[in-house]
Amino acid sequence: MTTTQPSDQAHLDDDYRLTYAVAPRRYELRVAPDLEAARFSGEVRIEIDVLDAVERVVMHAAELDVSDASLVRGWASDGDEIEDAESFSLGVELDPDREEVAFPAPSEDVPPGRYTLVACFAGTLNDKLRGFYRSVFTDETGTRRVIATTQFEDTDARRAFPCFDEPDRKAVFSVTVDVPAGMLAVSNGPEVSAVEIGGGARRVRFGDTIPMSTYLVAFVVGPLEATEPVDVDGVALRVVHLPGKARLTATAIDVATHALRFFSEYFAIPYPAAKLDLVALPDFASGAMENLGCVTFREAILLADPEQSARVELERIAEVVEHELAHMWFGDLVTMGWWNGIWLNEAFATFMSLCCEDDYRPEWHVFVSFARSRSVALGVDGLHATRPVEYPVRRPDEAAAMFDVLTYEKGAGVLWMVEQYLGRERFRAGVRRYLAAHAYGNTETHELWDAIEAEAGDVPIRAVMDSWIFQGGHPLVSVSATLDEEGAEVVALSQSPFSYLPEPPAAGAPDGGTAGSAIGSTWLVPVLVAPAGGGDVRRILLGGEPQTLGATASPVVVNAGGSGFYRTSYDTSLRTALLTVFETMAPLERYSLVADVWATCLAGTSRLAAFADVVARLGSETDPHVWSVAVGALGMLDQIAPEAARPGLAAYVRDLLAPQLARVGWEPGEEDDEQTPLLRSSLIGALGTFGNDAGVTSRCFEMFRADTEGTKAVDPDIDAAVLGVVAYGAGQAELDAILARYRSPHDPIDELRHLNSLGRLGDEALAAQVLALCLTEIRSQNAPYLISSMLSNRRIGESTWRFVTEHFDEAVERFPENSIHRMVEGVVGLAQVNGSGEAIHANGVRSFLDSHVVGGRRRLVAQSLERLEVNVRFARRLPDELADLLPGR
Repeated sequence: MTTTQPSDQAHLDDDYRLTYAVAPRRYELRVAPDLEAARFSGEVRIEIDVLDAVERVVMHAAELDVSDASLVRGWASDGDEIEDAESFSLGVELDPDREEVAFPAPSEDVPPGRYTLVACFAGTLNDKLRGFYRSVFTDETGTRRVIATTQFEDTDARRAFPCFDEPDRKAVFSVTVDVPAGMLAVSNGPEVSAVEIGGGARRVRFGDTIPMSTYLVAFVVGPLEATEPVDVDGVALRVVHLPGKARLTATAIDVATHALRFFSEYFAIPYPAAKLDLVALPDFASGAMENLGCVTFREAILLADPEQSARVELERIAEVVEHELAHMWFGDLVTMGWWNGIWLNEAFATFMSLCCEDDYRPEWHVFVSFARSRSVALGVDGLHATRPVEYPVRRPDEAAAMFDVLTYEKGAGVLWMVEQYLGRERFRAGVRRYLAAHAYGNTETHELWDAIEAEAGDVPIRAVMDSWIFQGGHPLVSVSATLDEEGAEVVALSQSPFSYLPEPPAAGAPDGGTAGSAIGSTWLVPVLVAPAGGGDVRRILLGGEPQTLGATASPVVVNAGGSGFYRTSYDTSLRTALLTVFETMAPLERYSLVADVWATCLAGTSRLAAFADVVARLGSETDPHVWSVAVGALGMLDQIAPEAARPGLAAYVRDLLAPQLARVGWEPGEEDDEQTPLLRSSLIGALGTFGNDAGVTSRCFEMFRADTEGTKAVDPDIDAAVLGVVAYGAGQAELDAILARYRSPHDPIDELRHLNSLGRLGDEALAAQVLALCLTEIRSQNAPYLISSMLSNRRIGESTWRFVTEHFDEAVERFPENSIHRMVEGVVGLAQVNGSGEAIHANGVRSFLDSHVVGGRRRLVAQSLERLEVNVRFARRLPDELADLLPGR
């Protein structure tokens, strides 16, 4: 049932919430886009219940002209009349600052009852990739074509039609679209009727949706094609795409077919819509959007030629498709009451996509892959500028700022940790209980914890989750050998907050005031402990007081299985013992050990000697994810090391990685497993850039020339690495060739692969050409991420930063609002210091961003500035510590 009561958080700032005296039940929406004029118009009929007398009906509208409003007593569907119904015209009062429209009654209050509110509206098909916007592409004849499409999350449905644009105002939607001749339209429901309206145009009506939130409404119109529907247990599944790209849809259809069946069984609830269209768009600000029955995607993460795509690229498509389909249940069928709860929608979909993908392709080891993205969240969560996963949201821009790694990756990591502690069956039983109880409604997050706790035996799930969700940060679990009362050696566990800096930085506070710390103090930590190499798993709920394990016969792994969202620090004797059996540990356990040691080096609580000890054990390591920690760490060292130390560091990289590349080879072999291509690519990329390996560089250039000349294509699993090496040493000819392929790619993945390689450029003059394209030719959805990559590039970072400061206003105007903080994330690489230890760039970066970034995303920029400070402090320590890593060099 649809809730008509405010969420628990509504009282926090009623000034930003609509009154609950009026409740929507049903929308009948007709939209007529004019693709050439970049305009649209329409009419909305909303069935509303007036629960208390009101002098005006207020809802949301932004960037719209609203007119011809009226109110009819009772429900009058389009084309129907209510005999002797009371009706009267309403005034229209737009408030652009509040993004609201008020419809005042002509004389007296509107009394309680059921009504039909009718209003006409018109607006511009914008180029901001939000609301109802235009996506542009050039077809095979060189003709510019336009698609009109929508993106409403979080609060942009109001830019397409007047509505009650809050997630707990669920209603049924009936959408009708006037479709120009020769065009295709899709929406949330299946097409149920179409009538000619002149000139070859059609008026297409789509079937009713379930009760759902406005942010999930979607309609897309343009020169598009759809695959033939595939019947998945009664659900019609299609991929909607640009003309000529049907050959790239098979992977998405295969993944979605599996996902629909997996989730229907996991949740024990059938798919909640009548059909499923997956829509690939040329311009899309996010990765994808879970509109019920009409899921929209960037082309490069939906369309693929499996023969020309890397394993990791196919894995990304599977992950995103599965993430969005998990939302059909968790987010669309059951929805958060207010934006403070959006993290649970996204975290749960992220976690469920991992479960689904692990079932789809077990050989991909997706939970080991997830450890890499989880590490990004741990990196942010170790900052004083972190935030609780759930926090009060008042203004719309505060809701927008929640779409970050703490919502997705930390949230998913905590859910995985709890699932592994409880066991998969008990966790799933709780999820099924929750969805069955709240289908079609809205919830608060504690209702999920209560449902899981009902299945969890004696585990206090709500208390555990509250300790992780309502305070920022995560613990460092310290593991030490000690003596018990009888003098026997035992292992003791204790926790303390982990942070990279001992105190918050003085500047860059999220609210513009005095910086404080959002890191909590104590967590209820679900710890799994097991002997290295396998054995019985012990479950410990670690609170504020230390706990002992008793005597152990062999080295123990704390965070056994690697599912815990925390850092682990072993004392020297225990870490040394673990390293003697390093090869017997599971991949995720090895990954965590290496990553946790590196994190303590960044924090200054360990020296590089500890990291060198761990890296020395990687000689027989075959897992690319474990290697990724070492490769990433060495890349950062190259980024901030004194110039005089870089040749020695490059020699160390070659000594470490060249034997590994010799072992796996350049070409796919019969002995390769699913992980080998990832390792091969990582090794080539590192050796050919900061490893300064002349042989690797030469071979990459040879392969690039052969591919460009059409004599031999590069293996797609290493193509991104080869392109990165070529860009690193590129001259004008190589840049021209990369741009030519970007402009005429084999498919959307190939286009993005060539574009992303330009972040590796080493020549400032070439970089200037690319930066100019970021403000003109390169799609606005991609340019901010490329600029960020260029900012973090040691050789062109300084000139890129100058470009950003000189063109910041242009970037803000051109790029999607949700990408500006992404663009400046790359400043974390501007951490170089001079011979006196003074930061070269950091102070200017901080001053500029403090004065130019406002609103809810200021918190995200504050995190980048603190990460920059972490790197600067590490750079100051580095000259002394490099001797630990590079003895004799």
